[in-house]
Amino acid sequence: MTATQMPRELRTRRAPRSATAAAALLLTAALTAPAAHADPPGVTEDSSPPVHIDTGDPDLRMVQGAKLAPSKVLNIKSIVEADDGSERRQDTNDNVTFALQAEVLFGKDSAKLSSDALSRIGTIATEVKKQNATSLRVFGFTDNLGSAGHGLVLSKKRATAVQQELAKDLGSSVSFQIRGYGEQYPIADNGSEEGRKKNRRVEVSFPRAS
Repeated sequence: MTATQMPRELRTRRAPRSATAAAALLLTAALTAPAAHADPPGVTEDSSPPVHIDTGDPDLRMVQGAKLAPSKVLNIKSIVEADDGSERRQDTNDNVTFALQAEVLFGKDSAKLSSDALSRIGTIATEVKKQNATSLRVFGFTDNLGSAGHGLVLSKKRATAVQQELAKDLGSSVSFQIRGYGEQYPIADNGSEEGRKKNRRVEVSFPRAS
């Protein structure tokens, strides 16, 4: 019996099953896809509560049977970005992060710092001193064009170039963690040149002064 010969009530009964299967596949893909804006390894924020809260304290005046959710500190992010998007500063409870687009630091497919890059890196060094930071993370990133292997190598070279310039100003008292992540951890959509431009970057992050 062909599909056109099948009784109408059977044909209509099978359609929802196909739709359900398709929805399940989409849900599975969504759950397994990597987070586009996840922080790179090594960048952590402390969300533990600063003080102990006594859930049995009568002054809380809670409804009978109600329970407090586990307490934690909300991480507040403040982001300031240049009008042209070439530079961005992010402040959180624990860290300061500067993100510089590759175009203002290097030539195309290059890891040699431009003259304009030196003043921008100098501004970061000044803030590092202001925060009395002694441990810095310098991470390089690329877009998703070209091979993944090439992106990993180029991003590491660019991160190293920025680190070496910072070290000239900050001296030997500061330690560095240098990583090249290639196209991993994008902060924008790689589907457009505008997004890829934001993803081609070097980030310098360090702890805020307590």
